Amino acid sequence: MKLIAFEAATRRLSVALWCDGSLCERSADYANGGSEVLLPWTLELLAEAGLTLRRLDGIAFGAGPGGFTGLRLACGVAQGLACGLDLPVAPVSSLAALALAAGDGPVLACLDARMNEVYLGAYRVAGDDVVERMAPKVGPGATAPLPEGDGFRGVGDGFATPHGEAIRARMGARLEAVAATVFPSAAAVARLGVRQLARGEGVPARQAQPLYVRDKVALTVAERRARGGEK
Repeated sequence: MKLIAFEAATRRLSVALWCDGSLCERSADYANGGSEVLLPWTLELLAEAGLTLRRLDGIAFGAGPGGFTGLRLACGVAQGLACGLDLPVAPVSSLAALALAAGDGPVLACLDARMNEVYLGAYRVAGDDVVERMAPKVGPGATAPLPEGDGFRGVGDGFATPHGEAIRARMGARLEAVAATVFPSAAAVARLGVRQLARGEGVPARQAQPLYVRDKVALTVAERRARGGEK
């Protein structure tokens, strides 16, 4: 199977090409934007593999949760290519892709959601098999829902925030280690997307949607003041 994958849920933008089990990737940090690099990276990866867009079997993208702009960017590029090529799309949870980077076992994936909140999801990882144990949630570290069980490893930049510290304290010994510098990657999205498509779980381009988890894009001034932000 040959598949292109996009991940833009965080500041770490990436594109990956899965080609019959071989994987290559382009990535860089973009605090804002980055829309100008996704298609050039795609064409570079295809050229290096001696492929064209017409040789692809599907498109995958990190559906979120994450930054609203990045999610719309990844989804829009995936939809545009899939529509033009008449290919199925695999929307992949960005938290599941993040969990995949932690390796086998129970994983608590945590991304900075800004607005004094974090995105959280719990998974059990075995190779390229990622099983959801707690669906993606969003909330402050002091009150966000936490998974049951122990032996978790934490991964994601949400743990580098004060709300991540609150989650560490609440999890206690149930959280055995934390890697706060890891981001979801297109390579992980590709690995999960290939499995989705192989199971027949791809969707038509028009049905592909981001996973926002929350609807608000910004706090009001009063809400920021209440949460200790703007005075």
